[in-house]
Amino acid sequence: MPKVRTKKRKLPIVPEAASKSDPSTAAQSCRNTIRKYHVLMKRRKQLEQAPLEHKHELAEIDRQVSELGGLERYQQLSSLGQQEQRGGGSEKIFVNWLKELNLHRRSGTTGKLRLLEVGALKPDNYQPHSSWIEWTPIDLRSRHPSIAEQDFLLLDLKENQSKWDAISLSLVLNFVPVAADRGLMLQLAYNFLLPDGLLFLALPLPCVANSRYLTFDHLKALMESIGFTEVRERWRKNGKMGYWLYQKKHPTPLPSQASQAFAKKTVLRTGNRNNFVIILDPSTRTSRSSINPP
Repeated sequence: MPKVRTKKRKLPIVPEAASKSDPSTAAQSCRNTIRKYHVLMKRRKQLEQAPLEHKHELAEIDRQVSELGGLERYQQLSSLGQQEQRGGGSEKIFVNWLKELNLHRRSGTTGKLRLLEVGALKPDNYQPHSSWIEWTPIDLRSRHPSIAEQDFLLLDLKENQSKWDAISLSLVLNFVPVAADRGLMLQLAYNFLLPDGLLFLALPLPCVANSRYLTFDHLKALMESIGFTEVRERWRKNGKMGYWLYQKKHPTPLPSQASQAFAKKTVLRTGNRNNFVIILDPSTRTSRSSINPP
């Protein structure tokens, strides 16, 4: 009788018993793993400036990332946050806001709303609304044939200039390891949107509520300096997530001293805080985005 070969199942980082018996413990384990992955990738990005000098540390970081399961495992853990038992995907909030703005009624007149979904973990988040939304999902590493494998920061500038009615950055900005690239991502989103286009931003609430470099007022002023007007906001004290909806308008002119506040780290709060920050680097914007916003 031929021997039947069985494939050994990989053990999950979060034990199944914990996820079934204690959802809060499993959720915390997921967050801890995602946070560790983020720290490793941020350090790796810093060391890449001089790879020969830091080859041993880079190799150690790659080993730890591999031990965690790599980017694929990180995506699997991130997708848990979109499951119903954890509140569902943030697209529900986004779609409700679009409906409040009556954009679900536009398909019969101006055509479907063209949406670029950045960091898509599933290809069908907007399928229930396909009658009025035409969405394009992209991610750094696609987990489905319908999700384009694409780095948002490397999208073709001319092809995407003033192309999209809406862009979704849900749990994306906080995983960009370089602060200046976070600013660049927001600036590119402004360029890629049509006039009056909408940007949906979802972040872990501590990125704003407990950062030493970012506050709610600072975020609002930073977005206004790019050219975004806040039209919706949703978060609660001690909550886990914050959601914002911005509309593309003209940038708010700022004195040079005020604009410099967004080009560097400025301590806004002291105490036991995190280091999340968004930097608008003028030199980065010039070199990476040569198209001037309308």
